[in-house]
Amino acid sequence: MKPITSPYLNLLRNHIDITHVPFSDRGSRLLVFQEPDQGWLLVKLAERLTTLQPDIEAYLRRPPFIRNLCLVDGEGEALDFEVETSPQILYFRTRLGDFGLTFQDNQTMAFGLPPQVAAGLRFHVSPQFWEKTEQGGMFKAVRNLTYDSNGETVHNQITPEAGGYSVEFIVQAGDDCAITLTVGDSSSLHPEVLPFSTSCAAAEARWGEWFSRVPPVAEPYRRTYAYAWWIMANNLISAYGKVAYEAMTPSKTNYVGLWLWDTAIHALAYRHVDPELARNQIRAMLACQLDDGMLPDAVYDEGVIAEIGHPFRAEVTKPPILAWAALKLHETDPDLDFLQEIYVPLVRWNAWWFSMNDDDVDGLAQYNHPYSSGLDDSPLWDYGMPVESPDLNTYLCVQMGSLALMAEALGMIDEGAMWRRRAAAIVRRMVKDLWDEEAGLFWALHEEQPIPVITPFNLHPLWTGQLPDHICSRLIAHLTNPEEFWGEYVIPTVSRSDPHYDPATMWRGPVWTNINYFFVEALEQVGEHELARTLREKTLDLVMSHSSIYEYYNSDNGDPPGTAAEIFGWTAAVFIDLAIQFSQEEELETGETAHDRLGVEREKTATLRDISSE
Repeated sequence: MKPITSPYLNLLRNHIDITHVPFSDRGSRLLVFQEPDQGWLLVKLAERLTTLQPDIEAYLRRPPFIRNLCLVDGEGEALDFEVETSPQILYFRTRLGDFGLTFQDNQTMAFGLPPQVAAGLRFHVSPQFWEKTEQGGMFKAVRNLTYDSNGETVHNQITPEAGGYSVEFIVQAGDDCAITLTVGDSSSLHPEVLPFSTSCAAAEARWGEWFSRVPPVAEPYRRTYAYAWWIMANNLISAYGKVAYEAMTPSKTNYVGLWLWDTAIHALAYRHVDPELARNQIRAMLACQLDDGMLPDAVYDEGVIAEIGHPFRAEVTKPPILAWAALKLHETDPDLDFLQEIYVPLVRWNAWWFSMNDDDVDGLAQYNHPYSSGLDDSPLWDYGMPVESPDLNTYLCVQMGSLALMAEALGMIDEGAMWRRRAAAIVRRMVKDLWDEEAGLFWALHEEQPIPVITPFNLHPLWTGQLPDHICSRLIAHLTNPEEFWGEYVIPTVSRSDPHYDPATMWRGPVWTNINYFFVEALEQVGEHELARTLREKTLDLVMSHSSIYEYYNSDNGDPPGTAAEIFGWTAAVFIDLAIQFSQEEELETGETAHDRLGVEREKTATLRDISSE
């Protein structure tokens, strides 16, 4: 086995549990899992395939494309194995020797065979979809599959079976033999079968190059940080169909496609390794802007999601934070051409919010559908829609402040001043209409009446940085009250004192790290630096307390509920950015850089490599 030379790849050896999360590759839509407690693999597709089933969530229930994938000996007997995982390759230890699995390209999985033995694969593939309709039925192609090898074929059998085909393919392996499985929509899927060592070397170089760009961080964060960066690459899908740029899915299993505000947060991490990839996250959403300026909730290969029929039918988008994220990219990697490119689309999106989402024309925008908030099942929506919410109008204030800075960077000084006036005006309006002096928070309103639910979103205007001091103090008092939002696990998405509080149900109580990130920035903005540091540390500690990275966390015990998606995109991105922030602060305090400490790790890696080569 070729030694792993990257410190980060070393940290990830056997950290990726393929019984729970997929082995995939940057850009690929193929997901390899091991069936728990079984000696076989399965392959799922990170595709909605709405041409097969119009239901946009049908992919969540679709069976694997390939199942019961076994490693077999020359007699066709299934081989038991122990798996060793890393980002670039899987090794399967068997009585015949080591098999391997890596990606030859985005569509091609390459299985390496032990040298000079007869061995192969057995699997079941379901390349067709069928269903009965009221008038009859239909048959459609799912995806095409080609299997091939550079070994000498010993046995090759295809048998129609159980809604698909069973395949047994055995070859006599040479010294560098591979069997490839290629999956795609093309009718001519016949890539050259490369020697397995060639595919392995390319995969290691690809992942090594990815991790070589990663900024170093303080030692306590390094293992989770490496895992987070693996997620940031593993969850990328290539440009295809409506997905106009390489971009990141929140999860290749639970959330297939690009989600609007997720892409903004993903970009915060990508800016540290590849500013153009970060910019492409924003471009991918702006490429699907509708004629009226609206940006869709989500984008996937075959289409966009701009309207949803449950719990009622309405247009659906997500909170307006793209301009804020774009400005952060510009701060770390200035690019005036990019600002010029996105400025008008962002202005159009801002205009859409006020023209189509302010029924009473009072200067405060409203959510017309719960999902547009990104807080799908929050109790804030239990009392009916539309809702004038302080979080939405805070996002719009931050967005207009970001547009002001963009306009000024582009030489439009008067336009920048206009955006500043509008941002200040929306804060004044929130204070006038939403602030409750007695309660010390901003209420969300439905039909002009306060919604009796207390959440951190009632404290969101702190992020504007434009509130009077006494209001800031009242909001911070709520935030730091352990009976409401403070404690070991922070920030719950509903106050612990609220009767609606449920620590394990999505947006009705659990901790979401993106909300913590917004409050870290808000606290820094109002001069509460120690409190911001504490919140940052609590957020990092929460994520690090588990071997994987999750969508959200139980706000009573810190555990991920069973419904929380694993290897979740924005949790990984937030962890990365906060770990970098903390490490940079630590460098200023101690004078020792994370580069210095990582150098020690590189020396250790080199020493181990020298020993292994003797």
